[in-house]
This record gives sequence, C-alpha cells and structure tokens, in this order.
Amino acid sequence: MELIHMFLNLVAPPITFFSLCFFLPPFLCFKFFISLLNSIFTTKDLTGKVVIITGASSGIGEHLAYEYASRGACLALCARREKSLEDVAETAREIGSPDVITVRGDVSKVDDCRRLVEETVDHFGRLDHLVNNAGLSAVCMFEDSDNITNFKHLMDTNFWGSVYTTRFAVPYLRNTKGNIVALSSADAWLPMPRHSFYNVIN
Repeated sequence: MELIHMFLNLVAPPITFFSLCFFLPPFLCFKFFISLLNSIFTTKDLTGKVVIITGASSGIGEHLAYEYASRGACLALCARREKSLEDVAETAREIGSPDVITVRGDVSKVDDCRRLVEETVDHFGRLDHLVNNAGLSAVCMFEDSDNITNFKHLMDTNFWGSVYTTRFAVPYLRNTKGNIVALSSADAWLPMPRHSFYNVIN
C-alpha cells in the first residue's frame, strides 16, 4: 500500500497538471461560447419572480442573492446566521430587489425546510425558483475517522437539506412552471484529498 501511495504521489500531480494545461483552455473557450449564446438567446426575465436561496448568508449563496436582486427578483433568503442574513438582505434591497424576506433556519431539519417554503408562499403568494445552495465541508482522511457518525450532519445538510426543501417546494413550482437549481462542487469531478465525505455527497 505504501508503494502505491508513493507512486501516486509522484505520478498523479504531473499528469493532473499537464492534463489541465491541455484540456482546460479548449474547455473554457467552449464554456465561454455557450454562455455567450445563452446570454443572447435565452435570457430570462426575472423581474418579480420569487426565489428561495438556501445558505444565503455568505459565499456563493450571498452572491446569487445579489445577482437575482440585480435582475429584479423577490427573494426569500435562508441561513443559520441571522445577522449575516440580514446584511445580505439589506444589500440585495439596495441592488434592486423589490422585496426580500429572511428566514432563519437549518436545512438539515425537516421542519425548518417546511417553514421556509410556507413563509415564502404566505408572503409572496407564489414560488418560481428554488436554489439549493446550503452546504458544509469536512476535511478528514477516511481511515482517520474514528467515529463515522460524526459526519451525519454533513449528509443531513448537503443531501437531505436539498431533498427536504425540494419536496415542500415542488407543488408551488409546478403551479408556476418554476425551476430548481442544484449546486454541486468541482470536487464532484476532481476530488480533493482529505475530502472523502464531502466528495461522496457531491
């Protein structure tokens, strides 16, 4: 086993580096071309659309809130950190969202997911987009984990959090022919070392 690890440590980094150098430029050109086509032909009017974003207090969720706000969408922002969530909501209003509500909640809890959707629909009367963004990370070698149940919260948030919220949102999204946005990670196609549990969920 030691020999295999030594071999992988010597061979994998240069192969990965040269593969990225060879494949990344054409891939990025392709992605740019596709995004250019999408921006020309498939731009959606989001004015007045009602959007739920989970994990909106920081990171990707925060910036998604700003992007939706700049396009005139109404927002229901959910996260565990209430103060940060209120700051994001205030900025979203300044950017251009006509109406923003915040719902403090933990998507790993089924009742919080139900309450998020219900409060959104009660306030706005509809739901158009659900953005399942909330997620956690964990850094640990698989074999170093003495108690595997310590990582249950990771599965509850990253997997079940999206499942619960989607389940409660689907009836309303069906009425508006709405969209579900599921965020993943680059770790899904290029797994990082010491991210065993996180990689599996993505």
